[in-house]
This record gives sequence, structure tokens and C-alpha cells, in this order.
Amino acid sequence: MPAVPVLRFAPPVLRFAPSPNGPLHLGHVLSALVGYRMAQRAGGRYLLRIEDIDLTRSREEHIAGIETDLAWLGIAFEQPVLRQSTRFPAYWEAARKLLGLGLLYPSFATRSEINASEADGATARDPDGAPLFPNRSKRPAAKDAERYLEDDNPRALRIDMARAVGMARERLEGAPLTFREIAPDGVIKTHLAHPERWGDAVIVRKEVPASYHLAVVVDDAAQGVTHVTRGQDLLAATGIHRLLQVLLELPEPVYHHHALILSPNGRKLSKSAGASALAALRQAGAAPQTVIAGLTINPPPI
Repeated sequence: MPAVPVLRFAPPVLRFAPSPNGPLHLGHVLSALVGYRMAQRAGGRYLLRIEDIDLTRSREEHIAGIETDLAWLGIAFEQPVLRQSTRFPAYWEAARKLLGLGLLYPSFATRSEINASEADGATARDPDGAPLFPNRSKRPAAKDAERYLEDDNPRALRIDMARAVGMARERLEGAPLTFREIAPDGVIKTHLAHPERWGDAVIVRKEVPASYHLAVVVDDAAQGVTHVTRGQDLLAATGIHRLLQVLLELPEPVYHHHALILSPNGRKLSKSAGASALAALRQAGAAPQTVIAGLTINPPPI
């Protein structure tokens, strides 16, 4: 699609939003620095948000470690720091709005049952590689779905993707669902969004009142985030995020998905793959300037 002129915001608001389920590694450092330098150059604000919605894996020591690591790198952020674990009422409100639109339904299938559906020929997968939900059972009415928010045996709630995409198109008066991406040279280009790649994705988890997809769009809107910077591994998620923004009538930010740091075997750095923790590098005597100099940081102008 054709490029559009660079848009200006006064002031721009950017954020770094790590999950405290492990220490920061170099991939996190790159992401934090890209957003921080974009904010600095534009005279904007820079926020730290702790995405601790996964209460079973989040650890207080990792939250403290994140702030220590960022300070060591010279990255300043505003106080107070928002924590998703304090935002459950806001997620409930957003979920109820989607329920009121008839777009959510409870999921009774277990993960093993969904995986087993592959044996029946359901081999399609979402962008994260998980099997798409087969959705062969009858969906309850919205009024029946809402009671699962209240009872003692809550269920995950999934989005009726086909219906949601149709409703979004109606709200856009037939225009395609798109998102705006900042290219390395600072030019903003408009791209088609493809939320249907996620199938009937989980929007409300069984344990907490939101999935990552719902929480991130609600919090970005609440914090006034104008520019979302994150790795290319989250590019596909932009489709479902834009869908939720339209359905919930939330502002549309501009996106920038930066290149990833890859391991020698070509995989992205991750905690699960044993990426070196920044704290370990610091304790081994590394200087922050040396760590930063070893990264390729090319933040675009905004």
C-alpha cells in the first residue's frame, strides 16, 4: 500500500513492557533501547509497564531486577510503574463490552483436546504455532457466556473471529482493517491487518480476566501510548490488536517492529532457550557501554 506522510504527536508516548517471569536478556535490552531512544529524540515520554498478568510465573525479584537493569543501562522511565496485576477491573470492563456485543463465548476444550484435533485433520496453526481452536461445539448465547465471569468454575472466553471481523468492517464502513508501521527511515506505511490468522483466540483466560491480547490494547489506551515498539516476533499480533481496538473503540497507535537478535542457530533469544541474563553480564564485570555497543540499534525518527 502507498506510503503516507510521517505523522507527528505532541508529545509521543512510548513504553517498554516486559514480563517478570525471568531476568532481562540482550533481546530485551535492544527493545528497551529502541523505544527509549525514539522517545528521547522526539522529546517524548517513556514508560515502564510490568506485564505480570501471569500470576503463577511472575516474581517480585524479577520486577526489582528489571528496574535495576534499566537503571544500569541509563534508561530512565516515569513513575509510578504500572503493573497489570492491578488492572483486572479494567480488563473485566473490556471483556463485558465484548460480551455485550455477542463476540465472546466460553471454551470448554482442554489444551490436550485441542492438540488432539490435529489427528482429525485440523492442522492449521496460529502465528505462534499453536493449533487453531476447532470450534465444533455449539456456542452459547451471550447471556449464558457472561455467567462464566461470575461463577466458581470460570472458563476461558474465546472471540468469535468471523463475527468480530464482520463487525469491525461495519464500523470501518467497509474499509479494510489496517495498521500503521514506521519504516526504518521514519516513513509511516499502512499495512493490511489479518486477525483471522489467530482463529477464535482466547481473550479472557480461565485464571485471569484477560489474555495478553486484551490486556495490552486496554493498557496502551489507558496510558496514552502513541507508538508501540516491539520485536518482529509480535508483528502478527498486531492484527488481533487492531481488531480489538476497533471493537472497543480505542485509539490506534503507530507501530514499529524492530529486528530481533538471533542465536547462532537462528532462533530468537529467549529466557526458555537459555539467553544470557543482563544481570549475569553485569556481575561478570561488563560495562553498560560495552553491552550497548554490541547491539545494532536503529530507531527510526518520529
